[in-house]
Amino acid sequence: MSAVDERGRWAADRERYGRGAWILQPSFWAVSVYRYGRWTRTCSRALRLPAHVLYVALYSVVRLVTGIDIPRSVEIGPGIMIHHFGTVIVHPQARIGARFTMRHGVTIGAKKGDDVPVIGDDVQVGAFAQILGPIHVGDGSTIGAMTLVLRDVPAGAT
Repeated sequence: MSAVDERGRWAADRERYGRGAWILQPSFWAVSVYRYGRWTRTCSRALRLPAHVLYVALYSVVRLVTGIDIPRSVEIGPGIMIHHFGTVIVHPQARIGARFTMRHGVTIGAKKGDDVPVIGDDVQVGAFAQILGPIHVGDGSTIGAMTLVLRDVPAGAT
């Protein structure tokens, strides 16, 4: 992925959050640090070390302040939106499509090892939902609040 691609994804994220997101939406801080972390992998060799050091500091602070843990190794399409903040955990190897929306308390992770979910485009996830294991969540699906998902979800399912 190039730096231009990552900036385009961040622009799509900003568009979903709207004006004033830096002040009004702590979850946007976490999304921005995630996108910055992805960008640090594409920057020039001369910038890579200082950019990485800054990323680690920002990631640590944002994770502590917001409770949102999205490592830069996660693959997320453009236009992610996290409503509210607090205790959102995403497995480092998870893959998430474009225009993904989740609420607070969501966990996307493995049941064991690196068997992680793949989530399609335009998926909505309710508060405190848990998506675990080597499953696929189809495009346009809606996962309700406090749902434990351990099996594949077909496209368009609610």
